[in-house]
Formats: sequence, structure tokens, C-alpha cells
Amino acid sequence: MVLPAPRSRAEEVVAYVEDSIEKRGLRPGDHIGTRADLREQTGVARATVNEAIRLLQERRRIVVRPGPGGGIFVAATDPVVRLGRTLLTVHGEPSAVAGAIEVREQLEPLVAAHAAQYRSAKDARELKSLITAMRKSLDDVTRFVSLNWDLHLRIAAISPNTVLRGTYVGLYEFVNQVSLVNSQSPDGDYLAQRLKVHSDLVDAIVAGDVTAARHAAEAHRHSG
Repeated sequence: MVLPAPRSRAEEVVAYVEDSIEKRGLRPGDHIGTRADLREQTGVARATVNEAIRLLQERRRIVVRPGPGGGIFVAATDPVVRLGRTLLTVHGEPSAVAGAIEVREQLEPLVAAHAAQYRSAKDARELKSLITAMRKSLDDVTRFVSLNWDLHLRIAAISPNTVLRGTYVGLYEFVNQVSLVNSQSPDGDYLAQRLKVHSDLVDAIVAGDVTAARHAAEAHRHSG
């Protein structure tokens, strides 16, 4: 069952910024605007804009410069960023989503191992907080799936390997953007099973157990 995560408000702002860069023909180093500009243009709260900026920085789409003349600027495009764009050009191919899922799943044990090896105390707190939120959302499929997506992004963000991180996130975004939701909604038992798989994964990462993290990622891959 493939469940693309619905966009959060922050993801909507991310999409707005990326669309603006494209439509305005902005190049690396060009000024996009300020945080205040984004709040005014999108009508969202300060915290939402801040979260969107964090996501854009993680994906290396923007750089933020403080002080007079500062603001939000287009980041230099590197091969990892171009990979994400390239993936979106193949969405018309029938096997594209299946291929993206296959590659992404092969990367998951390595992503999990890196997370276990390099996680900080802050990483551990945020991962456990996401699991708690997922547990509280078992009766809300939309929120559960969105939190699941956030969790995988957060785990990937721990890896110091920018190529691995960028490729994995790019594949995840590709699948979420072009795949269709299964017509049959998952029931409570399915969500509870998914929660258990992800809880085991986070427990292994927080414990710093690389082997257990790999095994938990393999269990996640084979659990449907």
C-alpha cells in the first residue's frame, strides 16, 4: 500500500518558494525575499514560515543571510538537488514509482545505520516526539501518514552523507508526489502495526545500535 503524505502548511510554503524561483527565473545567488515577505505572500504563521525555511535549507534550495541586505537567496545547485528534479521528469513512465520505491527501500538500512551512528541527544528527542505524535494519531490516517513522512525525513537528516541523504529524500518526495493513494483506507490494525515497526526503528537509532537499526529498517521494508 502506497500512501503519499499530504502536504503540511510548511510544505505548501516550500512548494510556493520553489515555484516562485522557477517562474521568476531566479538563479543561484538571486534574492528571493525575506521571512516577512513570505508571511505576507502566503498568509501563514511565523512558525510555519520558519519550518519551511528549515526544510528548504535542508534540501539546499536556499541560503539565509542575516543583517542589512540579507534575506533568503537561491542556493547554488549541486548534483544532489538536480537528482530530485530529474526524478520528477520520469513520472509518466509506468514503472517509475515502483522503481523509485525499490531503490529507496534498498537505501533505508544504510540511512538507519547512519542515524544510529551519528544521532545526537537532540535528534533522539525529536525522533521520540514524532513517535509519540504518531501514537496519538492512530485514529487520524491523514495526520499519521504525514507524521510518518516527517519521521523518515528527520531520520535521513541525521546522516552526514549528503549524497545518501539527498538521494533518499528525493526518492521519497518523488513517490509521494506522483503515486496514487490506494482506494482502500488502512484500518486501525494496519496503522498500529506500522507504528510498532517505526517505534522499533527509532528505539534502535536512539540506542545507537547500528546493527539493530539496520534490522529494524529491513523489517520496515518487508512489512508492507
